[in-house]
Amino acid sequence: MRLGVNVPNFGPGTDPGVLRQWALTVEGLGFDLLMVSDHVVITPDVAEQYPAPFYEPFTTLAWLAGATARIGLGTTVLIVPYRHPLLVARMAANLNDLSGGRLVLGVGVGWARQEFEALGVAHERRGRLTDEHLAAIRAAWADESDYRSGGVPIWVGGGSDAALRRAVRFGEAWHPLRNTLPWLREALPRLEAIAAGQGRPLPVFAPRILLRLTDAPVTGPERRAGEGTIEQVADDLEELRRLGAETVVLDPFIGDPDETLRPEAAWQMLATVAAHRPRE
Repeated sequence: MRLGVNVPNFGPGTDPGVLRQWALTVEGLGFDLLMVSDHVVITPDVAEQYPAPFYEPFTTLAWLAGATARIGLGTTVLIVPYRHPLLVARMAANLNDLSGGRLVLGVGVGWARQEFEALGVAHERRGRLTDEHLAAIRAAWADESDYRSGGVPIWVGGGSDAALRRAVRFGEAWHPLRNTLPWLREALPRLEAIAAGQGRPLPVFAPRILLRLTDAPVTGPERRAGEGTIEQVADDLEELRRLGAETVVLDPFIGDPDETLRPEAAWQMLATVAAHRPRE
């Protein structure tokens, strides 16, 4: 099972040097994938969680592709309705080609109503727009002589039935974000049923989970996967492997933007996980 890391590309402590150090640290610790988030306009609803500066994901990943050698690069998740689908198709294909086939395109429908309004995109149509855009991206990539996409894998985020249908229709992987293990156990049979109903292959399971290491065990039904002692996190990763996860992305951002001023704390958590990772 591969392990990835969601790197904060936003917040008061983020700048090109910090992003480069994040990439070198994650790659140096032996992780397999580096992913970043997506926002375009930092409207008040976005800024509450992800304040400026916010580094646009394609630009950021292109910068980090040149700073790294082997680690995969991805979006978790690109908000599909924000950009024209042919622009997304071109940027993703070019980035994958220029990075030597390292791109994963994680996608989602988005949530920030004020940001949708600022971009002139209908918030209430975001699900339908996402489906239409993904179909257009797939169609563009079929012209391999032009786009040279190299088979960019699409990971579809979200936990609703509509999101699961979208993952089955368009995705190589289903990419749920920061859930509890019981929720994931219950959702996977829903995904299987939808795939069977559509007569399509079952997407790969590639969740993104919180990473919050604690000295004392975290208990209770609200505990999310990846939260607790290193022993609990190791058990969670093993359980996800048994559930069929091919990749798990660790998200060390707990929720306070000031964390970006002290990335060393997140790096230490990642180093602890890397030290406990089974060696094949």
